[in-house]
Amino acid sequence: MFKKILIANRGEIACRVATTARRLGVRTVAVYSDADASAKHVMACDEAVHIGGSAPRDSYLQWERIIAAAKATGAQAIHPGYGFLSENEAFADACAKEGLVFIGPPSSAILAMGLKAESKRLMEKAGVPLVPGYHGADQDPAMLKHEADRIGYPVLIKASAGGGGKGMRAVDKAEDFAAALASCQREARNSFGSDAVLVEKYVQRPRHIEIQVFGDTHGNCVYLFERDCSVQRRHQKVLEEAPAPGMTPELRQQMGLAAVAAAKAVNYVGAGTVEFIVEQPGGYDKPQDMRFFFMEMNTRLQVEHPVTEAITGLDLVEWQLRVASGEPLPLKQDELRMHGHAIEARICAETPDNQFLPATGRLDVYRKPAAVSFERGAVRFDDGVREGDAISPFYDSMVAKLIVHGATRAEALAKLDAALAQTRIVGLSTNVQFLRHVASSASFASAQLDTALIPREADVLFQQDRVGRALTVAAAVAQTLIAERATEGADPFSRRDGWRPFGLTMRRFDFEYRGESLQAQLSYLHDGALLLNVGEVSGPLVFNALESDSGTRMDLSFHGQRQTVQTWQRDELVHVFCDLGATVITEIDALAHAGEAAAEGGRLTAPMPGKVVSFSVKAGDTVKKGQPLAVMEAMKMEHTIAAPADGTVAELLYAPGDQVAEGAELLKIEVACA
Repeated sequence: MFKKILIANRGEIACRVATTARRLGVRTVAVYSDADASAKHVMACDEAVHIGGSAPRDSYLQWERIIAAAKATGAQAIHPGYGFLSENEAFADACAKEGLVFIGPPSSAILAMGLKAESKRLMEKAGVPLVPGYHGADQDPAMLKHEADRIGYPVLIKASAGGGGKGMRAVDKAEDFAAALASCQREARNSFGSDAVLVEKYVQRPRHIEIQVFGDTHGNCVYLFERDCSVQRRHQKVLEEAPAPGMTPELRQQMGLAAVAAAKAVNYVGAGTVEFIVEQPGGYDKPQDMRFFFMEMNTRLQVEHPVTEAITGLDLVEWQLRVASGEPLPLKQDELRMHGHAIEARICAETPDNQFLPATGRLDVYRKPAAVSFERGAVRFDDGVREGDAISPFYDSMVAKLIVHGATRAEALAKLDAALAQTRIVGLSTNVQFLRHVASSASFASAQLDTALIPREADVLFQQDRVGRALTVAAAVAQTLIAERATEGADPFSRRDGWRPFGLTMRRFDFEYRGESLQAQLSYLHDGALLLNVGEVSGPLVFNALESDSGTRMDLSFHGQRQTVQTWQRDELVHVFCDLGATVITEIDALAHAGEAAAEGGRLTAPMPGKVVSFSVKAGDTVKKGQPLAVMEAMKMEHTIAAPADGTVAELLYAPGDQVAEGAELLKIEVACA
């Protein structure tokens, strides 16, 4: 076993690797960028080396600096994590030349599987089923369009060197192909340095099922069962689970053996994942009719590896370290067993209601459920951040991974919902509530899984309000009253209980909730009771402040509902958390907004920090509401900016390639009069 390794990554995966290394008595070296100088992964390791600027190209992709750091600190091996350099064959070769062990597969396997088109041809020779498509070297747009027409729409354009959902576009009809190809190639070039693509038949209602494989230097290779990763948004995974619901033992064995054949075809060593598209021609209730096709092989540890660890009771990072140090696989195929069911939820800084737009900001409040790692039946929380840390635009938007394990899928689902309800984040938008909605949706709960689940269940998943308007307003009012009472002193004139010698005290509260302006009226009754009116809803408001280490925690009753509620107020925003869910409401301070215009009209601003990729209009052009105007790149993804109203473009304020701050005005539009 190694005595010291360098972890060439950041965030939760760096912390994850460090945890196993510490348990095994292996010392660790972290590397960090300017933005990560005080990051959690830096503190999790025994040593740390600064390697450059905040942008990945200036730090985490500078493999010469990483190798120099490993040699300077006496590290014997480098663990690449996932992303960044984990599938870079040049980096793996450079490690070997410098006498460092690359904790991953040989560079030949990375090269063979890294280019999707080449890997498809290799898998065809190995007898692994393939989706019909074009995987050739000719990248002329006219040729690609001809192949798409031949295959038949819908088709999927995929970056040949891609991964993680980037450089991928589904095309439903021929007239959309050219624009989709250009966008896909641009994103692929920016993300992977290559704009080569392949075109495949888009399998309708497919499931995304992947097989975890492991090989060693002694010629052994096993599969550690499967994971279902069908629930996706923008071709990126949201929820993953193991084992795959509805999987038959026969199909599991067929897919497992196909995955091992794929790995052996490239003499694979270490942890890898063979991903399959699974067609369900007989429907969800006929798993015996499922057919699978090779999609790609990820030559690294996957983000979702903890669900495999949960059902097998194994530590895959430990296996990586043992295999990389020359040991044989700890177990043979017939010694591997599955136990129970595990689900992983990716908690991301994003706004699901706004096309999953990435969010940046500070984790003002970051409270996690009680969690234990590597215990069956437990809740596990893998992250690389702490309360007070910032989610920056330099890296991807994932904040943490929540993993639950139960004896059955139903038990795991119940644990997942409970743990998400206990996860409380204030300071930026996240997908925590969206994950609760997905997990409780009819399709997911009944395991009717495919990659179209989110758009199919859109009416249930988006804009869903579990807490309810009345309870949210009541919590915000109670939070204000509790804060006021905390300022009361012994002087009776300092009391804020609304007492008067005659008549009733009445107060008005103004709110904005889900785009709707609300007014609430609070009456102080003579017996000390409170009566709250929210629109047509009226009733006694009863609350008691409870002990809390942060925020305002209360036992709240209003309009037939009783909940233990916790609130945090940041300026005018009141964040409300309870078992039903979480929401946010704006308490309007009328004086603070005196003199403000009702609307700005004609302004179009950047929704996040990033880079302007292109404009599709010029000054003087007439535009329609919803028409694409510009493309921005942030957090490794492209985002289209659309016209907010009909009008005429007055001026472009930036040029392609310019970096812009959140809220920066990109262009001016003269809004057409109604």
